[in-house]
Amino acid sequence: MNENALFCDGTSDYVMPSEPDINENIRLRFRTAKDDVDDVCLITDQRSYPMKKACSRGEFDYYEIEWLLGTELFSYYFCISSGEEIKYYHQCGTSEEAVDYYAFRIMPGFSTPDWAKGAVMYQIFVDRFYNGDPTNDVQDNEYIYIGHPSVQVKDWNELPKAMDIRRFYGGDLQGVLEKLDYLQDLGVEVIYFNPLFVSPSNHKYDTQDYDYIDPHYGVIVNDGGERISEWAEDNTRATKYQKRTGDIRNLEASNRLFAQLVEEMHRRGMRVILDGVFNHCGSFNKWMDRERIYEQQEDYEKGAYISADSPYRDFFHFSDQRDEAWPYNNSYDGWWGHDTLPKLNYEDSPKLEKYIMDIGKKWVSPPYNADGWRLDVAADLGYSNEYNHLFWKEFRKQVKSANPEALILAEHYGDPGEWLQGDEWDSVMNYDAFMEPLTWFLTGMEKHSDERRTDLWGNADNFVSTMNHFMASMLTPSLQVAMNELSNHDHSRFLTRTNHIVGRVEHLGSKAAEEGINSAVMREAVVVQMTWVGAPTIYYGDEAGLCGFTDPDNRRAYPWGNENKELLEFHKEMIRIHKTEKPLKTGSLKMLYWENNVLAYARFQGEDQIVVVLNNSKELKEVTVPVWPAEISIKAKMARLVYSWEQGYTTEKDIYFVEDGEVVLNMGRHSAIVLKPIKA
Repeated sequence: MNENALFCDGTSDYVMPSEPDINENIRLRFRTAKDDVDDVCLITDQRSYPMKKACSRGEFDYYEIEWLLGTELFSYYFCISSGEEIKYYHQCGTSEEAVDYYAFRIMPGFSTPDWAKGAVMYQIFVDRFYNGDPTNDVQDNEYIYIGHPSVQVKDWNELPKAMDIRRFYGGDLQGVLEKLDYLQDLGVEVIYFNPLFVSPSNHKYDTQDYDYIDPHYGVIVNDGGERISEWAEDNTRATKYQKRTGDIRNLEASNRLFAQLVEEMHRRGMRVILDGVFNHCGSFNKWMDRERIYEQQEDYEKGAYISADSPYRDFFHFSDQRDEAWPYNNSYDGWWGHDTLPKLNYEDSPKLEKYIMDIGKKWVSPPYNADGWRLDVAADLGYSNEYNHLFWKEFRKQVKSANPEALILAEHYGDPGEWLQGDEWDSVMNYDAFMEPLTWFLTGMEKHSDERRTDLWGNADNFVSTMNHFMASMLTPSLQVAMNELSNHDHSRFLTRTNHIVGRVEHLGSKAAEEGINSAVMREAVVVQMTWVGAPTIYYGDEAGLCGFTDPDNRRAYPWGNENKELLEFHKEMIRIHKTEKPLKTGSLKMLYWENNVLAYARFQGEDQIVVVLNNSKELKEVTVPVWPAEISIKAKMARLVYSWEQGYTTEKDIYFVEDGEVVLNMGRHSAIVLKPIKA
């Protein structure tokens, strides 16, 4: 039996329709080598159902079976026999025995938005992207945050400091609006914004008010009086910050600007994803008011920190410990112990739960019309796993009722399978089935640059097995919209990882993040990012060559005018290939060949195929790649779309010959090539 010919997955070539409804008839297909096997059977619920040979094409036979779905998850795998030889086929390929854990799975009625499948996304940490409106900038001493005043950074190119959260560069939504031409020219289809709602920090993961865009990102129409230069320790004085961010005119104007930005992006065919931080809020939040900025405001009720009778008291979990200075309890749970991040207490407050459900609907509805949510630390939301599942099931219903095409994508580490059953999240930020295994293979570095492992550097077996394992935890519609990032706001920049320096900026200094970097390895990573299954997501500035250790060094300002032009143009070329070649959006993926420091795989759909080969070693290599398993003719010609190596890259066309189903490639050091068959 020719095991390399055996193939099936959850794409539209093998499950028809690929996103079936409840109680719908489907057709399942399985591929074998031509005239090579005696029987193919579908196995489900421990029962075997014979499949019929439906057609032959090229070197392959295709077996099919009709199946009526119900309302529950449908799991299946295949048994293939040839004489006395029996093999089983599941999501990780062939095996001698059945492996239920890796069975294919279809959830009737579950689908993900077509616009998000394979979409090119771009993550923007707003304060560091572009300053389009200096009049809304945070000013020096505008307010106190975690014991020290805010700082306005005057030099855009200044590097982040160790305690960076109260330092503001001035990036805003007007800046994004002004750079839409740049993003569209780059090829971006979706913008994912780090949090935009009112918050005193530059990262805004400590939400102060979920109903409004922060005026420092939006619009300040009224400056609200003189700056206060002396501060009371308890912050009870009405501050300039409250006058600027709390003025309803500024809040409403900021919301209007966001709606205008989304409208313009939609006009250009682009989409918007918001960051939903619902596990915790900020101590500045009007519900808590630990800093007592709302206490004296007539239009606000007392915060939970201010009064035991606050209507928001059950929004948080207060301990039994009492403070002699207060007549009531003021000790509350903070996320990971951070008192500036009070954990929200949904289990004891139906009012809070309803409010966040309404927020989920509000921002994906007119007039704002955002296209989805990225959910921060989503699995940590409640105090129990059981409640979390109930919450996200209801959240999905509410958001999808308001906007059926909205994407719900969660931050999650580890196996996401229990959350991706079709009734909670659509997908995840793809750490386990993309960022981590690719980083280990190409750089031998942990994603924070906290560790270096030579045993994983170039270890193709580890890459393939890890990818297979974690990709198998996702339904195909989830896999196709998974956010595939090389870097983001929580981890070191990928380009910095190529220098193999272990550590963080506070110990090594900012300069070390730029020393010994390898742009060729970065280009290898971009090739994989733009040709793998999922939604390739660029962290702002990666395309321009930004470096940086983990937070806060990874939040350097976009280097306008100082971009790495070669890397920028390479991103444009790879994005163009990704968007042009049909299999790269929703096609099948098959590993063709791998050995130490070498990977070769194919994406194919219908009559179209793409082959990708990497040589991550420091040596020249001659690599023989079997391309026939990607349904490429055993005698054919292939055109080179792009080739990257140690000295640069080229898009000049070149022809490669397929003989006996194989193509022989001479691969340079740290190189990557993308090939496409030439149709007769």
